[in-house]
Amino acid sequence: MMAERSVADSAAYHFIGIGGIGMSALAYILAGQGYRVSGSDLSNNSCTQRLAEMGVHFCQGHAAENIRGQPQVVHSTAIKPNNPELAAAIDRQLPICHRSDILAQLINDRPSIGVAGTHGKTTTSSLIACMMLKAGLDPTAAIGGEVELLGGNARLGRGEYFVAEADESDGSLVKLKPTIGVITNIELDHPDRFQTLDEVIEVFQQFVSGSQVTIASLDCPTVAASIPVDVGYSLEDRPDAVYWARDVQVVAGGTVASVWERGELLGTLKLRLLGRHNVSNALAAIAVGRQLGLEFDAIAEALANCEGARRRFELKGTVNSVQFVDDYAHHPTEIEATLAAASTQQQRIVAVFQPHRYSRVASLFDEFAHSFAHAATVIVVPIYAAGEQPLPGRETQSAQTLAAAIEAARPSQTGSTNGRSVYYEPDLAQLSDRLVPLLQDNDLVLFLGAGNLNRSIPDIMSAYRQQTEQSQTAIP
Repeated sequence: MMAERSVADSAAYHFIGIGGIGMSALAYILAGQGYRVSGSDLSNNSCTQRLAEMGVHFCQGHAAENIRGQPQVVHSTAIKPNNPELAAAIDRQLPICHRSDILAQLINDRPSIGVAGTHGKTTTSSLIACMMLKAGLDPTAAIGGEVELLGGNARLGRGEYFVAEADESDGSLVKLKPTIGVITNIELDHPDRFQTLDEVIEVFQQFVSGSQVTIASLDCPTVAASIPVDVGYSLEDRPDAVYWARDVQVVAGGTVASVWERGELLGTLKLRLLGRHNVSNALAAIAVGRQLGLEFDAIAEALANCEGARRRFELKGTVNSVQFVDDYAHHPTEIEATLAAASTQQQRIVAVFQPHRYSRVASLFDEFAHSFAHAATVIVVPIYAAGEQPLPGRETQSAQTLAAAIEAARPSQTGSTNGRSVYYEPDLAQLSDRLVPLLQDNDLVLFLGAGNLNRSIPDIMSAYRQQTEQSQTAIP
């Protein structure tokens, strides 16, 4: 059995799985602080390339010989005990710690903002970091997505504050003790780790107990009922909220709302992001900014220029009036919110969905079936396992049966199918052949999921471009 050790005052760190979005952010910060950092992963990506430019030694593939010298070895929950590098570290009695221990050390040792919640963590933390950067606070940040203004998923600032996304998926949230703890919402999203919502609530309650100030959305019933909140925010005029957003409207290129503080109008918020859910995320950032003593005008100006993180309603390109958008949404609530935001653009929505984890599909099957009301056409592809094995006895909760359930849910949602359709495409390599013939002028194609579906987007755009060019050539 592997024995975890506390974070040592090490001069060197080796990250197993360094290409992951969370691991690479921590590696970047440690390397920037002058530590010798190395790491390995199965493949190279933009995060490992950025690390290599900083002098981080990257090894492609996992092997015992990748660990040089006597570094502290860092792993995430995704790394199993039979990993050759982890096994070698145990055999050599090297100091070993979990990714969350590094994050906890960074958060707990300085003024910090930890952003937690089932949905919206990445967008909210990126808005907070970008707001602070533009306001001259120059924070250090570790974000669960790549943000253009920050230069990636991490930034080493000169200011005193550290901004980080705090993940509850493996329970490690309880280790974090931020100066300001933010909670966007609480739902059951990781049935592989938690059996009940009460177990999730307990983790968030421990996070709150370690936070000096808790800022949270009171629009989430679970938060309102179970979490002691110091500064609440709301889009629904909750009487106990300190911050309200009202008159939310979609305008060209984004969303606007009026912002109120303790019943007094602060001013107008303009976002480049779409949807009420992103106004809520921005309201959390405003609450943090005001807690830090920033004037609303400075906050509003900063947020007006924030574009959010990659894979959050990220436009990948437009081909002959058809827009192709990548979004990380993989929980029913996220999917519904993303599609609702997309529906404000007055375009026909084609949703391509890659379910993520067998356990999530099984636990939230009915919720998934009812979350695609705003899509005119839906294509479901096979489940991205994320290391899980199919669940015995749950064959009726497959991607194929989910597609059928989405189709069956439509009459009760819309009163009529109105030509809407749902497809199951069993072969991701054949997705282009299924999708391209369905597209119409001015469509908005949304690729939804936390897996590898987004890698198909360039080929699909190319295939659609080729089809439209052939159609135009064929016109006499």
